[in-house]
Amino acid sequence: MDFTDNIPDDTSIIQNTLRGNINSFEILIERYQDYVARIVRNHVPRDEAPEVAHDIFVQAYQSLGGFQGTGSFKNWLAKIAIRCCHDFWRGYYKKPENLVGPLPDACRNWVDHLLTDQSPERDAERVEARDLLQWALGQLSAGDRTVLTLTHLNEYSVAEAAALLDWSVTRVKVQSHRARKKLRKILAKILPQGTA
Repeated sequence: MDFTDNIPDDTSIIQNTLRGNINSFEILIERYQDYVARIVRNHVPRDEAPEVAHDIFVQAYQSLGGFQGTGSFKNWLAKIAIRCCHDFWRGYYKKPENLVGPLPDACRNWVDHLLTDQSPERDAERVEARDLLQWALGQLSAGDRTVLTLTHLNEYSVAEAAALLDWSVTRVKVQSHRARKKLRKILAKILPQGTA
């Protein structure tokens, strides 16, 4: 007996939801909650991830009538997830209390350590480097941060990033290039020469 015959596919669930059976959408949430959580954890602070993931499913539900079915629901949902993460940073930077301040002491100490000691502990160095990168990314606009995260940290191709952001390939290339230059300038101000 094949048990997969009883499991509805995404299209059937979507059609059922659009016909008024809103509880059917819960199947999609259960099916893709881990996938969405992975995307979100790579783009927003961990303590904000559950709320952003919730917003993604709310937006997907509200936009379900616009799902054309030409691609997979999973890819369509990924686009919504990336846009919601981008919107999170746009909103975050608009709040005066979230404006990025000076380099945190821990990062400053790490940079000082690099200048004086050439043998830092590797694990601690990775954590401090990650914190420094997050601080430096925080100096960028939401768009710059999102495009760099997609193309360099998550290693999406330019075409994949363009599809997720619903931008042209040219826009992704140009914005990514400009964002890298801005990030280099930020890091050059605080890192020893030759490491930025």
